[in-house]
Amino acid sequence: MKQTEPAAAKPPVVQIQDLHKSFGALEVLKGISFAAYEGEVISLIGSSGSGKSTLLRCINMLEVPERGTVSIAGEPISLRGEGPNRRIGNEEQIRRVRSQLGMVFQSFNLWAHMTILQNVMEAPLVVQKRPRAEVESEALAMLGKVGIAEKAASYPAQLSGGQQQRAAIARALCINPRVMLFDEPTSALDPELEVEVLRVIKVLADEGRTMILVTHDMEFARSVSDRVIFLHLGRIEEEGTPQDVFGATKSTRLKQFLNAAQHD
Repeated sequence: MKQTEPAAAKPPVVQIQDLHKSFGALEVLKGISFAAYEGEVISLIGSSGSGKSTLLRCINMLEVPERGTVSIAGEPISLRGEGPNRRIGNEEQIRRVRSQLGMVFQSFNLWAHMTILQNVMEAPLVVQKRPRAEVESEALAMLGKVGIAEKAASYPAQLSGGQQQRAAIARALCINPRVMLFDEPTSALDPELEVEVLRVIKVLADEGRTMILVTHDMEFARSVSDRVIFLHLGRIEEEGTPQDVFGATKSTRLKQFLNAAQHD
């Protein structure tokens, strides 16, 4: 497990309180509360349909929760309305908040008509309006960090899946986020390419970056996390250190899940 200073002494970078989210009649999140502190790595685990990806998407308001609050660096995200009619309350605030959150999806979401370098530079140039020379220098450095500097002039279709996902990580890093959010970043990759991407995420964790990641890889969650949260049917069924969650499991449902994961 990654070792950090006691995280709780610092204010939370992400705080979730009593989050509820439904899609029609299906209630996916049923009152989720947790906090992520500076430099902390949290892995969200659980069966398909347990609410992991929805929870991650609620943090940057790609999905708006019907109830509950999300605060980034102590600032609650403004929402208006009630229940299914709830909406983002302040577009300027959400743009600013999202610039503090780097998101990496299951699919790479790269612009096919842009080179890898252009993809990585787009958000800092267009959204953050930073100087081109500064952004280009930083983008090249980020591509170097994820091990694909030589692919800067290539187009996404010329890269393997693992290289495309590493480019997506570089793109998220280039906005200098306070928090990195990873939604099953290796689920579309074969095992050999998965290793490339997990190695990059492990380096970021070792650097002390704040990260919340949804993963199906239990060994990776064990090695990279400060805390592991097991979601079951839209609720937090169990949470704790990797030693607690994997080595001293309390929940019967989690025991079943981990046993199934071992034989997957």
